[in-house]
Amino acid sequence: MQQLLKKLIFVILIFSLCACSTRPKNRGYIFDVRNRAETQLDLGNKQADRGNPEAALLLLDEAFRLAVSTDDPNLQIRSGLSRGNVLFFMGNETEARDCWENALKEADRSGNRELSAVCRIHIARGNLVSRGKDAAQSVRDDVNRDLALIKSDRLYTAFAWLVMGLAEKELGRYANAESAVKHSLEIHEKDLFFELAAYDWFLIASFRSHAGNYNTARQALENAINFDRRVENSWGLASDWRVLGDVHKKAGDIEAAKTAWIRAAAIYRSLGNNEAAEETLSKVQF
Repeated sequence: MQQLLKKLIFVILIFSLCACSTRPKNRGYIFDVRNRAETQLDLGNKQADRGNPEAALLLLDEAFRLAVSTDDPNLQIRSGLSRGNVLFFMGNETEARDCWENALKEADRSGNRELSAVCRIHIARGNLVSRGKDAAQSVRDDVNRDLALIKSDRLYTAFAWLVMGLAEKELGRYANAESAVKHSLEIHEKDLFFELAAYDWFLIASFRSHAGNYNTARQALENAINFDRRVENSWGLASDWRVLGDVHKKAGDIEAAKTAWIRAAAIYRSLGNNEAAEETLSKVQF
């Protein structure tokens, strides 16, 4: 009997060792679906940055669906904010605001003060775009307050500075606007988000142009072009060249303006956007 017991213990031990050697360790937590959602969210944001809203929305819809399926508040909030951004860009303001408001409710419900602040900044940016100067001072003050609550996410910190810059621009304080966006630029350059860095320079060019500083505005647009080239952001490049043409015209350099517009039109056409190409070329005929 004792020998049989020893043999049974030995068999159980061998089975256990074999099981440990052939099966993966139990990780406890499973992140497979959430990782897929993160990938979809990242891809969707990149498509949005490159001016492809339809493709971005498909990816972000899937990211949000996966976030809901895992009941992950953080993912639901972030994918909801991005969906709202794309919908707002596409002109669906009511649906966009619903996305932002629902994200804020989820952030408040989960007790995430940082993400609640981020949601409020998205809503403030929507108010700024819709109401312009009438909303600018309150947006600037609200964003300045919420900026202090955003600590862990550098991209959202950069976004807050960008919205601050846009509010300052609406108030006609162009130097303050540039200073704010340069905080955003510093983060984007250091973290290698070159599409976003290009957009920062694009905005800085706009501030300088409104202030009548055409030479420095042109320099800012050349910086934007350099960054967009590094990441092959064709939509950004077309926009950069088009606005560079506008600034050349304001500066009185008509030939340089025409050259820039023709280049922008060629890029638009290479993307299959003939409407934008023709509209840009119409500037050459002024």
